[in-house]
Amino acid sequence: MGTDDVASEERADAFTEVLADRWSCRAFLPEPVPTDVLRRMFDMAQRTASWCNTQPWHVYVATGGPVRDLASRLVDSAQTSTGNPDIAPPEKYVGVYRERRREAGFALYRSLGIEREDREGRAQQMLKNFEFFNAPHVAIITTDRLQGAYGAIDCGGYVTNLLNAATSLGVATIPQAAIAMHPDPVRAYFDIPDDRQIVCAVSFGYADAGHPANDFRTTRASVDEAVTFVGQP
Repeated sequence: MGTDDVASEERADAFTEVLADRWSCRAFLPEPVPTDVLRRMFDMAQRTASWCNTQPWHVYVATGGPVRDLASRLVDSAQTSTGNPDIAPPEKYVGVYRERRREAGFALYRSLGIEREDREGRAQQMLKNFEFFNAPHVAIITTDRLQGAYGAIDCGGYVTNLLNAATSLGVATIPQAAIAMHPDPVRAYFDIPDDRQIVCAVSFGYADAGHPANDFRTTRASVDEAVTFVGQP
């Protein structure tokens, strides 16, 4: 094996480790991420590929007090309205998608000691989404409305790279579609123009390792379940 092959293997191993280490954090410490680390994280994510290099994302980042202020407004909206997302959510979860969603949800509730029949406990845990799980930072990901589905797909790639970049820097994250279900308080708080759609949020900071919400990990389908190979390489 040549030097280039060894280098490629090392890079692949390092990337695989980042992918394996990433998880969704649901309890954060109050300590903020240093500015230089924060900026590097977003600089890394900026390398995301996009359709015709349009880079349709624009991100609004809140830190400290503004995070708590926005959280208060979102909790109020979640408790008093059904929401009106800019991008339609999934119509329904059926088959394996329903099974995977339920598996993840039940794993979270088990880690917190919330019984399946405890609807109040589950509702209170759901509201923690809108409190950003007490993270010291939140990033609101938006896309250009005119880019349609392609813009949203590109933003998905951006979010994935942002999560992995954060993991490589020792920063915990959680992507949150729940925030996009209530775009009005978010749009008003950041003065986001109407030509932009709110895709999701990413809450981030340093994980509270002792919190039970951070004790479980989700599973992944095998390659054979997710990929169909045609022909031989």
